[in-house]
Amino acid sequence: MTETELYKLWCDRAVDDPDLQTELKSVKGDSEAVNDRFYRDLEFGTGGLRGVIGAGTNRMNIYTVRRATQGFANYLNQEFKAPSVAISYDSRIKSDVFSKAAAEVLAANGIKVHIYKELMPTPMLSFAVRHLKCQGGIMVTASHNPAKYNGYKVYGEDGCQITLKAAEIIIGKINSLDIFNDVKTSSFDEELAKGNISYIEDETIEAFYQCVLNEGINTKLCADSGLKVVYTPLNGTGNKPVREILKRIGISDVTVVKEQENPDGNFTTCPYPNPEIREALELGLRYCNEVKPDLLLATDPDCDRVGIAVPDGDDYALFTGNEVGALLLEYICDQRTKNGTMPKDPVAVKTIVTTDIVDHIAKEYGVELINVLTGFKFIGEQIGFLEAKGEENRYIFGFEESYGYLSGGYVRDKDAVDASMLICEMAAYYRTKGITLLQARENMYKKYGVFLHTLHSFTFEGESGMKKMSEIMTKLRSEHPTEIGGLKVVRFDDYQTSISKDLATGAQTEITLPKSNVLAFFLEGGAKAVVRPSGTEPKIKTYFTAKAPTHDAAQAIADNLFEDFSKNLS
Repeated sequence: MTETELYKLWCDRAVDDPDLQTELKSVKGDSEAVNDRFYRDLEFGTGGLRGVIGAGTNRMNIYTVRRATQGFANYLNQEFKAPSVAISYDSRIKSDVFSKAAAEVLAANGIKVHIYKELMPTPMLSFAVRHLKCQGGIMVTASHNPAKYNGYKVYGEDGCQITLKAAEIIIGKINSLDIFNDVKTSSFDEELAKGNISYIEDETIEAFYQCVLNEGINTKLCADSGLKVVYTPLNGTGNKPVREILKRIGISDVTVVKEQENPDGNFTTCPYPNPEIREALELGLRYCNEVKPDLLLATDPDCDRVGIAVPDGDDYALFTGNEVGALLLEYICDQRTKNGTMPKDPVAVKTIVTTDIVDHIAKEYGVELINVLTGFKFIGEQIGFLEAKGEENRYIFGFEESYGYLSGGYVRDKDAVDASMLICEMAAYYRTKGITLLQARENMYKKYGVFLHTLHSFTFEGESGMKKMSEIMTKLRSEHPTEIGGLKVVRFDDYQTSISKDLATGAQTEITLPKSNVLAFFLEGGAKAVVRPSGTEPKIKTYFTAKAPTHDAAQAIADNLFEDFSKNLS
């Protein structure tokens, strides 16, 4: 069908949500607006759906959610006998509507549904899948994207986001479905009454809390540490669980940013609710200027990422995900070694775009370091591999540069509840030693050298943007630079072709990771540039590493890398 024909069909058939009819009427006669909504199906990527909320095949709405869920249901019924699925959702616009729509489709297909009574974080969805022995999970969220977005992440029975193989099968099933004629659905209330849909009980929530608390190392000292915290859940799901965990470990002096305390899918005080950027923390920083805490904590809407800021003279300094992750790994290794709780042959996991300072920390403490592709599911996958060998306790920590951390195998996704607890515990421990987190970071850099990491995103909207992104990656792959920012490229890794090439000798080695559209340029002096298209947003992301004896020297290298490499992305 043409975009115009699809538009007319939706005007006739998409009647279950009045908001969609209002929107469809508003774009009548606007060919550009109609085309943008119908020129393609919203892509079900390696982890699920994500897109702008609205009417059309290229939008997040109950019909695209139902179609995706029908494909997922067909997969589950093919692979498992009497499967069940856990569902959770965040504070975003229509998250509760989409989660119920998914539950109705699953129940109509004979699949038992366990759904939380209220919004809950992503890690608590991963936990519920494992705790309730489900064969799948659905988390309705668009993570840290702006308010106009929503999404839908799919999980396997191991509590990880689905594997590439499973995603490929599910995508095939979804693509074979007509969005209106091939989807089974039912009444949520009727299925609830029948017991085919049931609410997740408090026992599961308490079990999650206990698993998080078990990850503490020095939590007993927190109550008397005098640590003062300002916390913002950024109008998301972290409000209750993060505050509950901090209360249980004795962190009682917690000031919550009132304007961002309660769920609000419009994110009126932080249009881009991403704890990676200063804009999202501005209101919390204003509170800091009055409260003068030791630490500002900010969790994103689905509470799988956490950002922090710490006192720096009269101001507050934001730490990057790389810095927090490295500090946590150093703290965990040091304290578990001293406490005698370090497992034999410990393992840490990080993604290929995460700081290389971790290599040095791991070597210092005799930790095996595993590098994986970008995406926390690959970290969760490694925990699963260890579990299959009966060696899950070897895993001590995993993190990615985008502010996601996990210290235990009780879930298989990043967990900002766990990370918030560990960050506060770490800050409390250092406080009892008369050391600030700022000083702890400087001590780490003195020990291992300054590793400065910067992330830059280049946005390419719409159909033309998708084409442009593909052209850029193709050109970089075939005509890659031999020098970036005045530094010679010594090695080129192409994760799509699985080839690593030494540019000095021409020698090639195989990259033993799943194929992925990622390119890495290793430069002289320990610098690095990595480029990849985002799997969830219309963006190309570039990651730059600069290594130097001082921060200023590293910053100069990073600036040169960005200025030079960005010429390839115009």
